[in-house]
Amino acid sequence: MKKIINGIIYENPILVSTLGLCGALAVTNKVENGIVMSICVLIVLLLSNTIISIIKKLVPENVKIPVFIIIIATLVTIIEILLKKYAPSLYQILGIYIPLIVVNCIILGRAISVASKEKITTSILDGLGVGLGYSLALILLSTIREVLGNNTITLMDNLSAITGYKAIYKVFPNNEIIPLNIFNKQAGAFLTLGILIALAKYIGGKHESN
Repeated sequence: MKKIINGIIYENPILVSTLGLCGALAVTNKVENGIVMSICVLIVLLLSNTIISIIKKLVPENVKIPVFIIIIATLVTIIEILLKKYAPSLYQILGIYIPLIVVNCIILGRAISVASKEKITTSILDGLGVGLGYSLALILLSTIREVLGNNTITLMDNLSAITGYKAIYKVFPNNEIIPLNIFNKQAGAFLTLGILIALAKYIGGKHESN
């Protein structure tokens, strides 16, 4: 349990370690996008950590990183094919960023620092904790940006082709201040992320002082 809490709070890949920011900034204009990207990264983290932990003793030291990248790339390709087949409109939005998961330093970093050294249960818990931490950061980032930028929370739009219904909710009816267009743009993404990182550092600092 401690491993999972560390990944979510004290070793959060986005808000504390500031890793994997490219995809996080690019896809978080809608909550739905953030959720789908979170699920993709969580699945790849869990499966890659598990597989690498199982085969770690069979892989020679000098080819470890290429083997790890091949495993991660295979998992990402499977997810990309499934998205393209079953959620093509969502794939159009995320498609360019899904391949970046292969070189996402969060996944490769956990493979090298944890999965290639620890037993399977530790590797799975680490992947789960870091994956949930990444998911929390993405969903927070996308929720703030969409609410302030569009005055909506989109849980089901492009996924409606699979589920058969849409779930888009207006947050502040009759509000004349929101939406603030800047939060739909790159500047709004950086601004929101900066505030969340500062808040995470403040909370982390208070925890250490206690």
